[in-house]
Amino acid sequence: MSEYITLSLDEVRSLSYQVLSRHGLSEAHSRAIAEVITQGQRDECHSHGVYRLLGCVRSVREGKIDPRAEPSLRHVSPGVLEVDAHYGYSLLGFHTGLPVLAEKARSQGVAAMVIKRCFHFSALWPEVEAIAATGLVGLAMNPSHSWVAPAGGRHPVFGTNPLAFAWPRPGGDPFVFDFATSAIARGDIELHARQGKPIPSHWAIDADGEPTTDAQAALRGAMQTFGGHKGSALAAMIELLAGALIGDLTSVESMAFDEGVGATPCHGELVLAFDPQVFLGQGYQAGLERAEALFAGIARDGARLPSQRRFEARARSLEHGVQIPRELLEEIRRLL
Repeated sequence: MSEYITLSLDEVRSLSYQVLSRHGLSEAHSRAIAEVITQGQRDECHSHGVYRLLGCVRSVREGKIDPRAEPSLRHVSPGVLEVDAHYGYSLLGFHTGLPVLAEKARSQGVAAMVIKRCFHFSALWPEVEAIAATGLVGLAMNPSHSWVAPAGGRHPVFGTNPLAFAWPRPGGDPFVFDFATSAIARGDIELHARQGKPIPSHWAIDADGEPTTDAQAALRGAMQTFGGHKGSALAAMIELLAGALIGDLTSVESMAFDEGVGATPCHGELVLAFDPQVFLGQGYQAGLERAEALFAGIARDGARLPSQRRFEARARSLEHGVQIPRELLEEIRRLL
């Protein structure tokens, strides 16, 4: 018997929607989350695919999340939009505010969307890709739970604190990157722990502050930033911009808010959109050509553009479907 089961993307989307709605999420939340989970599985981002359904359901069961919350919008200024998620999941808030963010960016050249009081579990590339699909340049960031020690420290202060960017490319996939400022995403360590696999020693430290290859020990200790002090500085910047600046929780405060129940992190998110047509005016086409020359230069000697492997995985999944570990799929189906 194969260890993997192949599902079509429609089957992944339907299964995700059924699980989420079965556990009390509104239709709007269920559809928004199911779509992003399907995108993660499609692009072979396994830690952000159907695996995340387990955490979504657990978080709702813990009573922290309002599964039927309806986001509300507030125009802070011509260039700033605030979305209050009212302690629901962030994805519905993002999609509710995106058209307004795009309108503000086209009016002002640059605009910011602040999503507050939200629970966030997903990758950020689906969000910045959605911005790029409108012809705008996107940037997004958020704190999480304090799982990550600063460079030289032993105790967790930062979240995984992802940063994502997307540049639209006419007629092709956008230029996209999305990375945690930690050495790896938290979900990847969780998957290694589930499967009993060792982790690289630079990913985390144990409870005594020593590098570890034991995923369980890493979950009890602290994750490391990537690039030492450089990743640590970026993580601090994200705490400030997507926490203190927007009047929402830092990663330490988010962990305290959780009260030990292990729910999805609650915090805010900062999303920026830039309209290249406003910035460049009559030089718009020349600006795009300059960007394409840069991308060609990156790829000239065989280097990959960020997300290239993900786009290749997307093409495979669209044609052949996705493979999901049988044990994981059975665990998810039991939620129904």
